[in-house]
Amino acid sequence: MEKIALLTDSACDIDCETIKKYNISILPFRIIYKNREYIDKIEITPKEVYDNMNIEISKSSLPSIEDMEKVFDKLEKENYTHVIAVAISSGLSGTYNALKMVSQRHKKLVTYIYDSKSTSLGEGIILKECGNLIEQGRSFNEIVDDIPKIKSKMHFLFVFGTLEYARKGGRIGKISGTIGEVLDIKPIVYFDDNQGVCFTYDKVRGRKKSLSKMIDIGRQFLSKSPCDVYIVHGNAQEDAENVYNRISKLPNVENTYMIGQISPIVGVYSGPGTVGICYKEQNYSH
Repeated sequence: MEKIALLTDSACDIDCETIKKYNISILPFRIIYKNREYIDKIEITPKEVYDNMNIEISKSSLPSIEDMEKVFDKLEKENYTHVIAVAISSGLSGTYNALKMVSQRHKKLVTYIYDSKSTSLGEGIILKECGNLIEQGRSFNEIVDDIPKIKSKMHFLFVFGTLEYARKGGRIGKISGTIGEVLDIKPIVYFDDNQGVCFTYDKVRGRKKSLSKMIDIGRQFLSKSPCDVYIVHGNAQEDAENVYNRISKLPNVENTYMIGQISPIVGVYSGPGTVGICYKEQNYSH
């Protein structure tokens, strides 16, 4: 009899109910300041990271090998037979490769590690769908086969409040037109499925137009399939709520979820003012 565990890192954003419901294990990143180090999402909240950015921009480090070993040991003791891990993009972090290395030492567990080529909702929604499939009684192999199909139906877009933090953190990826910041040009950003880094999807002038553009882009996905829509933000509650209210009224939107603050580890690089939207098409065949 298979007993399947779900595992991720603290860059993942999804609602607390989903984490509890499917007993998702989360490996924490470290948020590092000059005088102190914090365990992501345990010792420091997203709001504290954003509020502190005026004083000091933190650095980060991936979950420790020791933490990974402890989680695998714990899963073995809890009689899990299989593990599905969804990791932050290997284009952003060494977490995926570290997890692969550690999992190979735990032969009692059959482990599949998926490189999300994304972060935040790009990890969280996959885990939620995997949890649903476990609940439906699907086998480990069936779920693993389904993950790329789930991923292909997810469209994650976001706008930064400013590109300053992504640039300072070296996570600017392939976002073009950064010089346009002077002209208030706002890139709509997405994660490339091959490299797992940020690229520019489109560019518009001004904050309001950038948020509206993400909603307009969503119409093309909604025209193909009913969608669930997920929204995250970095200290931009009012803008996120405005986007939530507008999207909720669109045709073919099945459910709209306000996930809330982007995880601290992602916030270090995305900065305050970020708003992200993920359109998850419901039409994919098992």
